[in-house]
Amino acid sequence: MKSIIDQQKIARRASLSNIASIGGLFALLVSVLIPLFYPGYMLVANLLLFGGLGISMVGIYFANRWVKKPRPEASLDAALKSLSNAHRLYHYPRLPCDHVLLAPNGVFVLETINLAGYFIYKRGRWREKMNVGRALRYIVEEHLGDPIKSARSSAQYLEERLSQITGEGSQVPVKALVVFSHPVAVIDITDAPIPVCKLDKLKKHLQMQAPRLDQGVYAQIAEYLDSSI
Repeated sequence: MKSIIDQQKIARRASLSNIASIGGLFALLVSVLIPLFYPGYMLVANLLLFGGLGISMVGIYFANRWVKKPRPEASLDAALKSLSNAHRLYHYPRLPCDHVLLAPNGVFVLETINLAGYFIYKRGRWREKMNVGRALRYIVEEHLGDPIKSARSSAQYLEERLSQITGEGSQVPVKALVVFSHPVAVIDITDAPIPVCKLDKLKKHLQMQAPRLDQGVYAQIAEYLDSSI
């Protein structure tokens, strides 16, 4: 399997996250020191206090996404490394989805959830069991949302886009999956409309009842996805 990712883009986002986190904390420190040395500048201290708090929380939120390990792209690469070279895994393309796998007979949209916790899907609704640690981190971590809805929406967009690129006569199957990539995530899934799994079960869901793509169509898709990185 070939993994395609713009490492410089990831590094830039990680650097900006760290800068925002550290900058916000520095502003908080200054807001505490100002009243001690310059009591007449309380307005400035208050502005720095609230501004620093907001900036640091934004920085921590994005650091959890772009810096914190295990990284979802690394976890996916490790889980799928034994696939053949005809499989191309794209990370963070300029598309509505973060991970796309081009296989010999179709395309998979992989909606990843990189959160620790206990997640339940039943009767068409998601629920998360909260513990103290997760509750304390909730404001600075990504939220679960509805990953099934996101994955299906992304798959529909990509299917329509690929039909424009390859021509209306070429049917390119696109399958959506939700993957919980954090090693300590626990999932309880009942009657999900698309596959929802952890990393260790991902490979068994990468199957399509579809013929192998025409080589020219495969090349067109690969070129389009390459250009999106």
